[in-house]
Amino acid sequence: MRFVRPETLEEAATLLGQESGVTRIISGGTDVMVQMRSGLVAPDLVVDLKHLTGLRSITPEAGGFRIGAAVSGAQLGEHEGVCALWPGVVEGVQLIGSTQVQGRATMVGNLCNGSPAADAVPGLVAADATVRIMGPNGSRDCPVAEIPAGPGRTTLGKGEFVTSVFLPARPERSGDAYLRFTPRTEMDIAVAAAAVSLTVDAKGVVTAARVALGAVAPTVMLVPEAAAAIIGTTLDDAAQAALAAAASAACNPIDDKRGTIEFRTRVAGVLARRAALIALARAGGQN
Repeated sequence: MRFVRPETLEEAATLLGQESGVTRIISGGTDVMVQMRSGLVAPDLVVDLKHLTGLRSITPEAGGFRIGAAVSGAQLGEHEGVCALWPGVVEGVQLIGSTQVQGRATMVGNLCNGSPAADAVPGLVAADATVRIMGPNGSRDCPVAEIPAGPGRTTLGKGEFVTSVFLPARPERSGDAYLRFTPRTEMDIAVAAAAVSLTVDAKGVVTAARVALGAVAPTVMLVPEAAAAIIGTTLDDAAQAALAAAASAACNPIDDKRGTIEFRTRVAGVLARRAALIALARAGGQN
């Protein structure tokens, strides 16, 4: 195994693109190190990126924030600007692992693991966040929703890696929230999860919304039908019921020891409804 600390992003892309064997990237390392220690992966090349300029920075941009790929969950949770603008995104990131893990774990690593149950990803999808990707052919931007390809898989090409996440600006009277169900209250993986981002007008009518679900399909997914169910409403009881039904209808979960198909499908709808109510309260200035 070779361990390399490149001097630039371009050098990292070249190294990864030229390697014919198994590669892994370390920006936090909390998953890669566990995989290596447990024998799940034996990389031929490990590339350490966390020291590179900008990868551990949170920078204001166009009314939103650009968050480097090596920014930890702990660092993100201490950033007042991001917490105020996108509290639901931060909530998801801070559910990854323990307090100790939070000191190193990153939302980009959580995204690039390709887990359908990744806690950081539904909030990012609901936020319509994008990632900046570096590769052998240069850099490009891509919506977060287009990165997951299936359990353990992403759409990133050979030699490509994510360098940052961009969380966009949002209108006034906007809010978001992320909720998950787990058998245990801490240190567990979501059985079902939902994130909602919405905007309301001065009368409390929802004018825009995005709903994303996790752990109920091969990838985290955006559910336009669930968003459509609440746009133009004040999120009254009928709208909440329509939202829950649309979220449940979109589910394509598995049966396993942690939850049945029927359970996951039902809970996804319940979580979407509850997350929407929290997002609505935040849009009205309540925390």
